[in-house]
Amino acid sequence: MAELVTLADVARAAGVSLATASRALSGAAGRTVGADLKAKVLKAAADLNYSPNANAQAMVRGTTTTVGLIVHDIADPFAAAIASGVMAVAAERDLIVTIASTMWDPQTEIRHVEALRRQRARAVILAGSRFADENGYERLASEVAGITAAGGHVSAIGQKALPVNTLVLDNTGGARRLARVLWSLGYRSFAVLAGPESLLTSEDRLAGFREGLADCGHELPDENVIATQLTRDGGYVAMTELLDREVDVEAVFAVNDVMAVGAMAALREQGFQVPQDMALAGFDDIATLRDVQPPLTTVRLPLVHLGRRALELALDQVAGQEPLAFTVVGEVVVRASTPARN
Repeated sequence: MAELVTLADVARAAGVSLATASRALSGAAGRTVGADLKAKVLKAAADLNYSPNANAQAMVRGTTTTVGLIVHDIADPFAAAIASGVMAVAAERDLIVTIASTMWDPQTEIRHVEALRRQRARAVILAGSRFADENGYERLASEVAGITAAGGHVSAIGQKALPVNTLVLDNTGGARRLARVLWSLGYRSFAVLAGPESLLTSEDRLAGFREGLADCGHELPDENVIATQLTRDGGYVAMTELLDREVDVEAVFAVNDVMAVGAMAALREQGFQVPQDMALAGFDDIATLRDVQPPLTTVRLPLVHLGRRALELALDQVAGQEPLAFTVVGEVVVRASTPARN
């Protein structure tokens, strides 16, 4: 293994002090050295193939060139689309993106944020649902405050729960509009495949769907709500359980698209057809839906744009400015999985 070249090696080769070598390589305003000394240091660095240590630079400048993106599950196309937008902006600004998955665990999320704080990340983006966990919230808020105190920035996609710039997803409103659209298409009996109660996104979407049906004079029976994991396999298991209950359901709302994809697979394996035997709708409009047959009705969110905007909001924060919140409204997109009933 090649021996690590240090700044001290460069200073020794150039015949200058460690401080002079550091100033020559950093190029920081107000800390310049003479042109002849700088040339000697740069030549020595090139001859030794020296690469400045990002963490050492962070101790001087406050932050590294790292952007931390924290998602619940990188295998989820929702997270992949967000990451695509984040990475596009990072590339434009010569930053490196580190992605971490919480796997829906609030304690894991806190550990990831803590690690990024210790690494002095330039920016951290929390992409995904907040948790109904007061103790966890306080710990997370403390870590976020530590990042900002060190000169880093944090933004969020989801609920407005933390004192950071946030893209607030209109989960309740989107699900409410979807329920009203399904009612207008002639559906009269419904079920919901929801996530754990601890996830605010699932609870918001379930509440919105209930409200939309209530607007139409209909109440969603509690027994028609099945809680599971917000994954493809979770949707598969929940749909299987719904079929086992043999309840009268015309349309099923899965609170995200990956669950809907799993639910569709469960229906197909048990000999049911979508939409002939049961209509199905989701939420998010992930890219995977392009390959799903029949095409899935959903609530469309601009996922790649959300990733781009979240990093921009983090990087362009102004010191002392109150955190901003921007509401992102989803668009109901009706496709072949929920045709109008005669």
